[in-house]
Amino acid sequence: MNRLHAAVLVLAMTATAATAATVEQPRAFGHVIGDVLTQRVLLEQAGQPLQPAALPSTARIDLWLERRPSRIETDTEGRRWLAIDYQVINAPRALTAISLPALSIATASGPALALPAWPISIGPLTPLELLGEGDLQPLRPDRPVAALPTFAVEQQLKLSLLSLLAVLAAWLGWWAWRNRREAQKLPFANAWRELNRIDDPASPEAWRVVHRALNRSAGRVVHGASLPQLLADAPYLRPLQPRLEDFYRESTRRFFFAESAAAPTQPQAAYPLRPLCRDLRNAEKRHRH
Repeated sequence: MNRLHAAVLVLAMTATAATAATVEQPRAFGHVIGDVLTQRVLLEQAGQPLQPAALPSTARIDLWLERRPSRIETDTEGRRWLAIDYQVINAPRALTAISLPALSIATASGPALALPAWPISIGPLTPLELLGEGDLQPLRPDRPVAALPTFAVEQQLKLSLLSLLAVLAAWLGWWAWRNRREAQKLPFANAWRELNRIDDPASPEAWRVVHRALNRSAGRVVHGASLPQLLADAPYLRPLQPRLEDFYRESTRRFFFAESAAAPTQPQAAYPLRPLCRDLRNAEKRHRH
């Protein structure tokens, strides 16, 4: 009995010493898992500032709540507040009423601050049963990804392609113009072009075309006896010297001895005039480039 009276006396003294605190409570409804609720306790009594002896520790309160680290804040009026955060850590299956716990905060030089329990409601993220009508479905479709703006990139790509086409067209035009100019300016290139227009490469006109090209290349009339001087002036033709000597021997035979010579008993093979002209053109082209 004496112990019972002592316990009642201690509780009465504690209740008398604790003072109701000024508390800003969080919203009492509409909370779900993950929400953080903040209680703000004014650290002031009768106009005198109070200093907590210790901040409330972090702890798991119950099935639904966990207390996070507390902190002291100062408002625009210079008043100091103790902010105590609680986080909802579970989701009920239906709307449920719970309470932020009552708390007594000891101060360093004054009465303890008493915080009453604060009832709140928490609810599930989604109901157990869905209507299944319209957009209220168990699973929603994937959220469409907004297309990136590509207009500027497309315009730049088009400009680049047009520039590339313009460069290619200019290059092709220059290449065609150069070949045409060389075909008109270079003796053997011009001879090759004329020779391709002649149906019979063994005709006298075809031989005259090659003669004119050799004369233009040397800048004078060239014959078999003056061929060494042409090769000395145009060293790039030296690899073709044996074929050029054969050309002048065959030309002399065709133009100066064809009528007086007796007819051959066997037909001779056609002279490869076109391949010679082509090789002369190629040698000239390599020399120019």
